[in-house]
Amino acid sequence: MKVGPQRIAAFRALWRAVSQARKPGAPGVGERVSALPRLVRAAVAGHYPQLSRGRLGLILLGLAYLVSPIDLVPEAFVALLGLGDDAVVALWLGGAFLAETDRFLAWERQQPTMVDRHRVVNQPPA
Repeated sequence: MKVGPQRIAAFRALWRAVSQARKPGAPGVGERVSALPRLVRAAVAGHYPQLSRGRLGLILLGLAYLVSPIDLVPEAFVALLGLGDDAVVALWLGGAFLAETDRFLAWERQQPTMVDRHRVVNQPPA
């Protein structure tokens, strides 16, 4: 399997995401997984602009590709290449999961809480 510059860049990006995720104080896997429904809702509703609907669609297509019995390069014919394309998609999804949840959780922490929003809206004029 030929390793081109794009694959090397993808592995570097994944390595950076994994390194950032392992730093002290970084969100754990459970926190990231529980944030996924909120992330998707916020992205679809347009409240979270850092994840476009196009990128969300690519992520969903990647997931569908991994679980689908239909494969670009079937493992039955060319085992190494068949597993290789699945591995590249899985690596990309792993990197996207770490990067997007990290960005979303940071964004979410910066948003005012419902109580704060209520106070701002219902504050009497000074």
